[in-house]
Amino acid sequence: MLVRDALKGLPDAVGTVWPRTVAQTCIVHLIRNSIRYCARQDRDKVSKNLKPVCTAPGEAAATERFLEFSKKWGAKYPAVIKPWSDAWAEMVPFLSFDVEIRKVICSTNAIESVNARIRKAVRARGHFPNEAAALKCVYMALTSLDPTGKGPRRWTMRWKAPLNTFQIAFEGRLTPTTSH
Repeated sequence: MLVRDALKGLPDAVGTVWPRTVAQTCIVHLIRNSIRYCARQDRDKVSKNLKPVCTAPGEAAATERFLEFSKKWGAKYPAVIKPWSDAWAEMVPFLSFDVEIRKVICSTNAIESVNARIRKAVRARGHFPNEAAALKCVYMALTSLDPTGKGPRRWTMRWKAPLNTFQIAFEGRLTPTTSH
């Protein structure tokens, strides 16, 4: 599963290495890119009307909801419709997963947050005398994300339901690991 925002060529590159990869557009970025074209007073209404598209039980229902959305907002905000039309083929795989998986794969925000913390740490340092110093800086930035060390226990608890669903959806593709 590859969740991406606007990085062109990434699905092809990943698909070359892992041919069974399913590419999916980040739903949160898609909504943000859509409401950016709306007047401030309509943003909440537009995002509320997009929710049935994102939460539809399947592709047919999502297509119906999107057509309803297009009829309601297309005349006033045609630029809102275009990102959805352009990304539809990469948004549809999202709809084939259970709700537990959808919660995990709807956004790239978690990884973007980690990347931002690493960039901030590296920028504060400026330069590094060697590769080991750069790696230590990245390591320290990552460990600062969970200073108590109790995060992994919390994170694994939140991942139990999605992990079970992933195991069923991607049978034979997940390798179990031993927990420490």
